[in-house]
Amino acid sequence: MKMEDKSVLLEYFGESPTLRILDFLLENRLFDYSKTQIVEGAGIGKATFYKYWDSLEQKGMVKVTRAFGKTRLYKLNEKSPVVRKIMEIELAMIEEAAPKKVKAIAAR
Repeated sequence: MKMEDKSVLLEYFGESPTLRILDFLLENRLFDYSKTQIVEGAGIGKATFYKYWDSLEQKGMVKVTRAFGKTRLYKLNEKSPVVRKIMEIELAMIEEAAPKKVKAIAAR
Protein backbone atom coordinates (compact mmCIF):
# COMPACT_ATOMS: atom_id res chain seq x y z
CA MET A 1 0.00 0.00 0.00
CA LYS A 2 1.46 3.35 -1.07
CA MET A 3 1.60 6.16 1.46
CA GLU A 4 -0.90 8.25 -0.52
CA ASP A 5 -3.31 5.28 -0.60
CA LYS A 6 -3.26 4.85 3.17
CA SER A 7 -6.08 6.22 5.25
CA VAL A 8 -5.16 8.80 7.85
CA LEU A 9 -5.96 6.28 10.58
CA LEU A 10 -3.28 3.91 9.26
CA GLU A 11 -0.85 6.78 8.59
CA TYR A 12 -1.07 7.96 12.19
CA PHE A 13 -1.31 4.65 14.07
CA GLY A 14 0.32 2.05 11.82
CA GLU A 15 -1.00 -1.03 10.12
CA SER A 16 -1.74 -3.51 12.86
CA PRO A 17 -4.29 -6.18 11.88
CA THR A 18 -6.90 -4.74 14.25
CA LEU A 19 -6.49 -1.27 12.77
CA ARG A 20 -6.64 -2.62 9.23
CA ILE A 21 -9.94 -4.37 10.01
CA LEU A 22 -11.38 -1.28 11.71
CA ASP A 23 -10.11 0.97 8.93
CA PHE A 24 -11.78 -1.16 6.25
CA LEU A 25 -15.08 -1.10 8.15
CA LEU A 26 -14.79 2.65 8.81
CA GLU A 27 -14.07 3.45 5.17
CA ASN A 28 -16.98 1.26 4.05
CA ARG A 29 -19.42 1.80 6.88
CA LEU A 30 -22.50 2.12 4.68
CA PHE A 31 -22.39 -1.58 3.83
CA ASP A 32 -22.16 -4.89 5.66
CA TYR A 33 -19.64 -7.59 4.83
CA SER A 34 -18.95 -11.27 5.29
CA LYS A 35 -15.77 -12.26 7.13
CA THR A 36 -14.23 -13.28 3.79
CA GLN A 37 -14.95 -9.85 2.32
CA ILE A 38 -13.45 -8.15 5.39
CA VAL A 39 -10.29 -10.29 5.12
CA GLU A 40 -9.90 -9.27 1.47
CA GLY A 41 -10.81 -5.63 2.04
CA ALA A 42 -8.46 -5.26 5.00
CA GLY A 43 -5.66 -6.95 3.07
CA ILE A 44 -4.75 -9.42 5.78
CA GLY A 45 -4.53 -13.20 5.91
CA LYS A 46 -7.36 -15.38 7.20
CA ALA A 47 -5.35 -16.72 10.13
CA THR A 48 -4.41 -13.19 11.17
CA PHE A 49 -8.02 -12.05 10.82
CA TYR A 50 -9.35 -14.80 13.06
CA LYS A 51 -6.65 -14.08 15.65
CA TYR A 52 -8.10 -10.58 16.17
CA TRP A 53 -11.76 -10.82 15.14
CA ASP A 54 -13.16 -12.44 18.30
CA SER A 55 -11.77 -9.59 20.39
CA LEU A 56 -13.52 -6.99 18.21
CA GLU A 57 -16.81 -8.90 18.55
CA GLN A 58 -16.45 -9.38 22.31
CA LYS A 59 -15.72 -5.68 22.79
CA GLY A 60 -18.85 -4.80 20.81
CA MET A 61 -16.96 -2.92 18.11
CA VAL A 62 -18.52 -4.96 15.30
CA LYS A 63 -22.01 -6.40 15.04
CA VAL A 64 -23.95 -8.89 12.96
CA THR A 65 -26.35 -7.09 10.65
CA ARG A 66 -27.83 -9.99 8.70
CA ALA A 67 -27.60 -13.74 8.51
CA PHE A 68 -28.62 -16.22 5.85
CA GLY A 69 -27.70 -19.85 6.14
CA LYS A 70 -24.26 -20.07 7.74
CA THR A 71 -23.25 -16.67 6.39
CA ARG A 72 -23.31 -13.66 8.66
CA LEU A 73 -22.72 -10.10 7.55
CA TYR A 74 -20.99 -7.61 9.81
CA LYS A 75 -20.70 -3.90 10.20
CA LEU A 76 -18.95 -1.50 12.51
CA ASN A 77 -21.04 -0.95 15.65
CA GLU A 78 -21.39 2.83 15.55
CA LYS A 79 -23.24 2.77 18.88
CA SER A 80 -20.11 1.53 20.64
CA PRO A 81 -18.52 4.35 22.67
CA VAL A 82 -15.07 3.18 21.55
CA VAL A 83 -16.04 3.16 17.87
CA ARG A 84 -17.54 6.64 18.23
CA LYS A 85 -14.27 7.91 19.73
CA ILE A 86 -12.28 6.30 16.90
CA MET A 87 -14.57 8.03 14.41
CA GLU A 88 -14.03 11.37 16.20
CA ILE A 89 -10.27 10.87 16.18
CA GLU A 90 -10.31 9.91 12.51
CA LEU A 91 -12.28 13.06 11.67
CA ALA A 92 -9.79 15.22 13.61
CA MET A 93 -6.89 13.54 11.77
CA ILE A 94 -8.56 14.14 8.40
CA GLU A 95 -9.11 17.80 9.27
CA GLU A 96 -5.44 18.07 10.29
CA ALA A 97 -4.07 16.20 7.27
CA ALA A 98 -6.28 17.74 4.56
CA PRO A 99 -4.38 21.04 4.10
CA LYS A 100 -1.06 19.16 4.00
CA LYS A 101 -2.34 16.72 1.36
CA VAL A 102 -3.74 19.55 -0.76
CA LYS A 103 -0.35 21.32 -0.68
CA ALA A 104 1.47 18.08 -1.58
CA ILE A 105 -0.84 17.44 -4.54
CA ALA A 106 -0.52 21.04 -5.73
CA ALA A 107 3.27 20.81 -5.58
CA ARG A 108 3.37 17.90 -8.08
